[in-house]
Amino acid sequence: MTASNPKPALTPEAARLLEESLADVREALTGLKYGSVSVTVHEGRVVQIDVTEKKRLKSG
Repeated sequence: MTASNPKPALTPEAARLLEESLADVREALTGLKYGSVSVTVHEGRVVQIDVTEKKRLKSG
């Protein structure tokens, strides 16, 4: 955001939901060695977290 367009203050409920969403993303990343985490946001709220894990197979 630019200085002329500051972020609106979060309500206590919005701050709580944001912290819960961040905890969920942190949990999705925990232990992930190879892969990706995708976060879907709708109307400013996290509504879905997708985790794709890749398994590396040993050749031979």
